[in-house]
Amino acid sequence: MKKVEAIIREEKLNAVKKALEEKSYFGMTVSEVSGRGRQKGIPLQWRVGEYRVDLLPKIKIELVVLDEDVPVAIDAIVSNSRTGETGDGKIFIIPVETVVRVRTGDRNESAI
Repeated sequence: MKKVEAIIREEKLNAVKKALEEKSYFGMTVSEVSGRGRQKGIPLQWRVGEYRVDLLPKIKIELVVLDEDVPVAIDAIVSNSRTGETGDGKIFIIPVETVVRVRTGDRNESAI
């Protein structure tokens, strides 16, 4: 099993969520986060001059999938969140050792 963590633009959340649901990935955690990448924020003009917004608002989606489902989940996220502009986000794939469903005690594949 793998945990897929995707950092995407806020406005892409509904499209990504719908795409994941169409692939039968219903369980996910969504968080509002702030961050920056190589661009180190964005410069903005103000009356008194330029300033830089250092941390930009993003959305983090987390889901756990079977190893063989990772490429499908990645494709659903990338194809529905890409704008081609700087700041589209990142996806991280992390190994998951054990999953336990609290309500039933189910473990691993039956818990996701």
